[in-house]
Amino acid sequence: MPSGKNAEKKPAIYFLAPSAPGISPGQRFRFEHYLGLLREKGYKIRISSFYSLNGWKSLYKSGNKFRKVRAVLAGQFRRLIDLFRIPFYDYVYLYREAAPIGPPFFEWVICKLLRKKVIYDFDDAIWIPVSSEYNKAASGLRNFGKVEKICSWSYKVSVGNEFLASFASKHNARVELIPTVVDTENGHNRMQDQETASPSIGWTGTFSTLPYLNLVLPVLQRLQEKIPFTFYVIADKDPELPLKHYRFIKWSRENETADLLHFHIGLMPLHDDEISRGKCGFKAIQYMALGIPAVVSPVGVNSIIVNHAVNGFVCDQEPEWEQALTTLLTDASLRDKMGAAARQQIEDHYSVKATNQTFLVVFSEIKEPSPG
Repeated sequence: MPSGKNAEKKPAIYFLAPSAPGISPGQRFRFEHYLGLLREKGYKIRISSFYSLNGWKSLYKSGNKFRKVRAVLAGQFRRLIDLFRIPFYDYVYLYREAAPIGPPFFEWVICKLLRKKVIYDFDDAIWIPVSSEYNKAASGLRNFGKVEKICSWSYKVSVGNEFLASFASKHNARVELIPTVVDTENGHNRMQDQETASPSIGWTGTFSTLPYLNLVLPVLQRLQEKIPFTFYVIADKDPELPLKHYRFIKWSRENETADLLHFHIGLMPLHDDEISRGKCGFKAIQYMALGIPAVVSPVGVNSIIVNHAVNGFVCDQEPEWEQALTTLLTDASLRDKMGAAARQQIEDHYSVKATNQTFLVVFSEIKEPSPG
């Protein structure tokens, strides 16, 4: 029986993230729901956010330029303080970027000067230039080219799908693919009751992804002329869709799961472009975890998560969307059967429980091949 002194010492991990824990959906579903596992296994953990809570909120409001500048300056100061704390940690887990503007200065110091093992994680095609309607003025200060540099400097890179892995592999040989997942035991742990005479269709997202709804809006309008159903949107901004029966629910962290249970069918339409191919199918994963069949575009990882005609439908042209939605709206037993299969798919492949060990692997030592 090994003594306490001889027992394996677990490494210490310093997490660098944009927001405080529990705020950003990206953080919550990429690494925060593994923190309990890490603590249980004996890892020492510290999380440092770039933005304060008030600073984060100011980003998603029009105007407030002074507050946004102040939030960024405060974040830069926090990162300088981080540089004095990081030497006492074994790993640095970097989600997306250390700072939202400028060159990868902090990443360079951490990797090259402090020589720390950085686990670089991202779940979108963040190397492609995009700008937010709330922060257009700041888009010119972004440095999208830094992603490949950080990949090349990092000890390992963790990504959410094959498209992102293909990009990362061009710059780093040690790439781990960990899908974005949900906690089916403590969070998404309820099942939709599909036995209803008034099924609804729904979509959830943010202001930046609202334009995707235009792909299916004509289909929804035609369907509402033939079949009575309500279309729900859960988001931070109401798109005010021109539909007969339409309801908007403002997204809230507290009611996230309960609000999704207004849906009996969940939609994820996408344009077929690089930005969309970089997405990790999280809308579909959320729906399916709750026993809600997903109807999705055949873009990126969607066709892997959704097995066509088994746990949902993969649709391209408008007639396909219309046929799939008509079938699901008019057949409660099929919705129930597909919902059960959808839930099983998530439990098996896209849940915290299914990926716990994969997440721990990113903090394992790499055994270098012996010479000769």
